[in-house]
Amino acid sequence: MVSDRAPKVGKAHWIGIAGPTASGKTAAALALAQRIPIEIVSVDSALVYRGMDIGTAKPSAAERALVPHHLIDILDPAERYSAAAFVQNATRLIDDIRARGRMPLLVGGTMLYFKALVDGIDDMPAADAAVRARIDAQAAQFGWPAMHARLAEVDPTTAARLAPADSQRIQRALEVWQSSGRALSSFHAAPPKTALHAGALFSLEPQDRAWLHERIAQRFDAMLAAGLIDEVKALRARGDLSPGLPSMRCVGYRQAWEALDGLWPMAELRERGIAATRQLAKRQITWLRSMPARTVIACDAPDAVEQLVQQAMTATQ
Repeated sequence: MVSDRAPKVGKAHWIGIAGPTASGKTAAALALAQRIPIEIVSVDSALVYRGMDIGTAKPSAAERALVPHHLIDILDPAERYSAAAFVQNATRLIDDIRARGRMPLLVGGTMLYFKALVDGIDDMPAADAAVRARIDAQAAQFGWPAMHARLAEVDPTTAARLAPADSQRIQRALEVWQSSGRALSSFHAAPPKTALHAGALFSLEPQDRAWLHERIAQRFDAMLAAGLIDEVKALRARGDLSPGLPSMRCVGYRQAWEALDGLWPMAELRERGIAATRQLAKRQITWLRSMPARTVIACDAPDAVEQLVQQAMTATQ
């Protein structure tokens, strides 16, 4: 635990550690916790769910005992979380942590959440269960490609950037249209409603993708060895979860669910899970490159953690 005599909050309102999966964010955060008084705010759309520990690489009980963690295990997997909800929760936590004389450390790989927090978020309508149920019923009857075509009629800008099978994003775009009468793209084009106070965002990005790919494979193997399949079996056994929920669409869980459904042989789970995680990492890096106000640190450098710690400490002075 950090000493109360450690340096107090400095000029940065917050510190962020972003990066693709398996880039070493948790190790860097815990190293920083040994040097300055911090509390960690998770920036991860999967860690919010209870009972999803192995497949999310959730910080262990020992790691969470070293420093306070927030926005972990706050929802049941049957519930939904959003960028707007994250911004509301994280903004409150940042103020509370600073009031305690500590530095808020935002750590995670859900780049949409980072971008919403840093750039501000618009006033889009909240999720509406009735509207979503109606859209899901139509999709069950006509298929998601047909729903994508319907979206193209009312919001061609959003439809153009979505694949016809991207059910989650098509559903949300149609929900926004039906709830507000406005295209989702019109909200994105509008000036942000709120923006976060200035902070220091550090991004762990690999110079060599092969290094990251090896780490991803090692992590997925560790998840399988730790009981990922049994974890997904237990979630399925509840009876109230489905593969269409955001929680069950998380990388690893989706592939395990499909294998248990018999959509393809269980022997292919490792290969499919690693491939899906690589694709996730690629999307995360693409998101990061759209965020110019970040300090990039090569996560495959031998001294990556120490580089980040030193620069983050400078940001607090």
